[in-house]
Amino acid sequence: MEPEGGERAAGGAKGGVERKAPPTRCAVVTPSFSKRAARGADERRSPEARLAEAVGLALAIDLDVVHQALVPLSDIKPATFIGSGKVEEIAEIVQAQEIGLVFFDAALSPVQQRNLERAWATKVVDRTALILEIFGRRARTKEGALQVELAHLTYQRSRLVRSWTHLERQRGGFGFLGGPGETQIEADRRLIGDRILRIERDLEQVKRTRALHRTSRKRVPYPIVALVGYTNAGKSTLFNRLTRAEVMAQDLLFATLDPTLRSVDLPHGTRIILSDTVGFISELPTQLVAAFRAT
Repeated sequence: MEPEGGERAAGGAKGGVERKAPPTRCAVVTPSFSKRAARGADERRSPEARLAEAVGLALAIDLDVVHQALVPLSDIKPATFIGSGKVEEIAEIVQAQEIGLVFFDAALSPVQQRNLERAWATKVVDRTALILEIFGRRARTKEGALQVELAHLTYQRSRLVRSWTHLERQRGGFGFLGGPGETQIEADRRLIGDRILRIERDLEQVKRTRALHRTSRKRVPYPIVALVGYTNAGKSTLFNRLTRAEVMAQDLLFATLDPTLRSVDLPHGTRIILSDTVGFISELPTQLVAAFRAT
């Protein structure tokens, strides 16, 4: 949507349709480790498969992937994750192709993210941030939104480090009572912590409600069957075929975030309760695992 006063289609005629902003041009960078076992990553998938998955994650939030690259690595550089030569090479690509966002398919430290953003003069998001963004867009129910917000706040809190000087300004606390002033970063951490506590209380109620539902279902003489599998493998499509439901089923990673239950009569007469589920993905951020434990 264009900002107020922006150019309109159809010559700016009254009632014309506003032009949508073009999708953000994106580069996808996937590190490929020569010693993956030592890093504890999934050795069964090829680097090309990991890059294809990373591109799929970027496409899931409508990014325009104009460049993708595998970066061979023997070890992680503390300052920039990848070597300085590759950093410079990608900087040239970012400038030449007018790339507005780089998706770095790994977990970056706050310092690494800051340094890469400075080197590339563009926004950089890591794997955790992108998956959180996807989950935030897909959540449809109140509990799903709470779970995503909890994961996002936990991630945000982990990024509050003393790397940016503007976060060091003092808030209040002139010293009249003998105590130090509260820095902005401390205030931000406290506010995030308070919000996390409120969400956790709300999710505790979700757990209790779900426990009651599970107890009720145990009284129903039907087995419960869950459809499980990798994200975008077709679970929701199969669920819709079997139950005639209308669960969102698209060729997207993480199209389903809110579990759905339906009864199904099998051909031989047995009735079951079928559950659609959130799909698997490799190296899922730990914040998301913890946040979705309630469901």
